[in-house]
Formats: sequence, structure tokens, C-alpha cells
Amino acid sequence: MFDELIKTMKGNISTVRSLVQTNEKLRDIFFGKAFTFEKTEHDYLDLTSIKNTIPNVDDWRVYDHCAVVTRLYAIYENFIESLIKDWIARLPNLFSCYLDLPEEIRGTHQIGVANLLIVLKKKKNRYEHLSIEDVIRGLYLGNTPNQNQYDLIPDAFLFHDQNLRKDALQKLFAEAGISKAWNWVENHRSVKSFIKEVLGDENTPEGELKELIDYRNEAAHGAIIDNVLGYRRLLDLCGFVEVLCQALADLVTYHIIERQKSINKVKDIGKIIEWYKTSKAAVAKIIDANLSVGNTVFLVDKNKSYCQIVKIKSIQIDDISQPEVLITIETEVGLQFDQDARKDVSIYINVLKN
Repeated sequence: MFDELIKTMKGNISTVRSLVQTNEKLRDIFFGKAFTFEKTEHDYLDLTSIKNTIPNVDDWRVYDHCAVVTRLYAIYENFIESLIKDWIARLPNLFSCYLDLPEEIRGTHQIGVANLLIVLKKKKNRYEHLSIEDVIRGLYLGNTPNQNQYDLIPDAFLFHDQNLRKDALQKLFAEAGISKAWNWVENHRSVKSFIKEVLGDENTPEGELKELIDYRNEAAHGAIIDNVLGYRRLLDLCGFVEVLCQALADLVTYHIIERQKSINKVKDIGKIIEWYKTSKAAVAKIIDANLSVGNTVFLVDKNKSYCQIVKIKSIQIDDISQPEVLITIETEVGLQFDQDARKDVSIYINVLKN
């Protein structure tokens, strides 16, 4: 549902990770292990000219530290703001009438419109893409009797003057109508796995995010950096930001699906009762569904912060493969997906054929 946004985020983090690894290897060459090059008629590397321009090894590590934490926070904050903008842009398709929007969304929108009108009067460059007409149009239409058409300005939901630590992040999401965002993060499978397997059980998502932001603020404000993060620790922060962003994208996807369910755009057709990780195959109890190979389905478990979109690769009933099945009574169906899933998650499908 947010494939392009996630792809961009992962691509940016991959670049940071590659630079961390490249710089560490270069430091090994020039300041660490002995290294020799075999010169061929096709290749030549002039190490002398490079070594004459490289910085002191300690200064180089400080630069890496500052560059990485600053860039990672920028990737994280940009991802969150883009995610909320996308969520806000979808709301008119999820709530046909402005007055049907949850009260917290309408309240944030109205205050945000007022704030935008103030900053537009000051001609802030950040909002030069907006006009006064753009800002007030959605509010006017939404509050016009017998008028269901409206739109929302996503910028109205993004006024925040604090770094996006746990509390500020939760507040930003709550004001956009998504409550308890951090509970979802803490229980998300990727975040829990990363904390346990990479950072150790004594770490927490809140502590990891706080550490990134503290380091970023020191770097951005010119403080003396006396605690330089090493190569491995910088890579850990890359991994953490990646799983944190993925968890929040899954959270918004879950809220979209739940709203679609309430307006009969998607429906719950059953649950996975067995999951075989090696083959990425499930046994599911299904009812009232038409499934085809290639269909997209939604796997959801709110209590375990789980929401995933997968594609069906194969379908079996009584061990016989079928390209398409129409199920009217509860039936055990073998399903193979293109991604990992898990036991005890509900399966949703679009009401309209995929």
C-alpha cells in the first residue's frame, strides 16, 4: 500500500549503510591492516595520492558519526511526514462526508487550517505550493450543508516543533486519527525481532529512538562529539530506523483496511490455522470467498501489531492445486504466499474482484 514510500526509505538507508561500510574498509586500508594491490595492465590505483588527502582517522570517524545520525533522522522524519500525508489524502475515500470524520481529525484540520493561513500571510517558502483558496476549500466544502465533496490539506496535520521521539510521534499520529502508535511499534514483529537479536533485550525501541535523536541534535548544533559511535553501532541504527518505519507503515495500512472493512470495501474471509515457514504455505479456514492465484490478500492481527499484504502463489483443496476456487461453506484451503506470514492471523480480501 505504501510500496514506493518504503522503497525510497530503504534505498536511502541502504546508501547510508554502504557509505558506513565503505569508509570503514578505507580506514582499514590506510590506518589498519596491511593491504597490497596487484597492479595489472588494466587497473591502477594510486594510493599515495589518495592518502595525501584523507583526514585524521579520529576526525574521519567523527564526521561519519555526525553525517549518519543526521541523515538517518532526516530519513525517519521525512518518512513519517510522507506517511501521514498519504493517510490524510486517502481519508475522503474512507469517509464520504466531512462530518463523519473522527472528531480528533476534524479538530486537527481546523486548527491546522488556521495555522496555515497565518504562515501563508508571512509567505513562508515551505508552503509556497499552497494558496489561501487551497487551504480553506476543504474546510468550506466540508461544512457546507448537503455537500459531501471535500478535501484535506495534509500540511495542516504536520505542525510540530519537537523532534519525533516517542511522545511527539504518538501525538502526531493521534491528531491524524491514529491512536496508540507506539503500542503498535513495541509489539511489531520486526521491531521485537531486531531489538532481541541485534540490540539485546536490555534495549527498547523508545531508548533506541531517543539515542538517535540525542546524537542527531548534538551533531546538528555543533556540540563537541566525545562519544563517537563505531562502525557496528552506526549500522545498528540504520537497521533500527528501517524496521521502525516499516512498523509505522504497517500501522497506517491496518487503519486503512479496518476502515475499508467498516464501509464494506474489504471483508474478513477466515483465518490461518497452520503456517509452514519454509514453504511459505498456510492452511486456512475460509468461507464466502472467490480466490485466484495472483490475488492480493490482507493478513491482519491487531493484538500482535500485524498487518501485511501478500500475493497468493498457489491454492490447494484436498491436496489438489487449483487456479481459482469459489468457497461458500467453511473449507480448509492450502495457500502459498509470496512472503512470510504466521498462524492465527485473519485474512481479508477486497469485496470487488482483485
